[in-house]
Amino acid sequence: MGAWQPLPDDLPSEVRHFVEQMRQLKDRTGLSLVSLGARTAYSKSSWQRYLNATQPPPRQAVVALCRVAGVGTEEAERFGVRWELAVQAWPKPATASSQTAVKPEGSVEDTEVRAAYETHGTYEVHEEYEDDPTLPWWDAPPKEPEAPSRRLLVVAVALVVVVVLTGVIGTLALG
Repeated sequence: MGAWQPLPDDLPSEVRHFVEQMRQLKDRTGLSLVSLGARTAYSKSSWQRYLNATQPPPRQAVVALCRVAGVGTEEAERFGVRWELAVQAWPKPATASSQTAVKPEGSVEDTEVRAAYETHGTYEVHEEYEDDPTLPWWDAPPKEPEAPSRRLLVVAVALVVVVVLTGVIGTLALG
């Protein structure tokens, strides 16, 4: 096994178990983080964050690691279940917003801050982790096609009118 950083003591057991299993799986591959990054769509620094429990990995990263490690379908499914449990228990980052930009009095945000402060004595903003911060473009869900703009339609109609008028004028001039 590689020389891993110790995991934080306050890490939930589901997260600790999942990260330890991921570390064992990574060690089983015999690859360095750079080599692992080259074989997956995730960089060395992403793997460092995932394997040191700094950030939860996206499901696709777990699937990629299982694929590179040659994990069978049944074991890969178990990793999927461990991932779901870990992501649900993963500690969310919190930042104090009381020192951020001043909001105008009476705004919705100001009211929410006051209510939270009166209830809890503090106000914390819980930023959610991105569902999949490093999803490779080929695994990204297809985007909805954008509706053609009205301006494009007007230009197309104008071009058709110009072509038809040119044809009519040309025919009249020759005939």
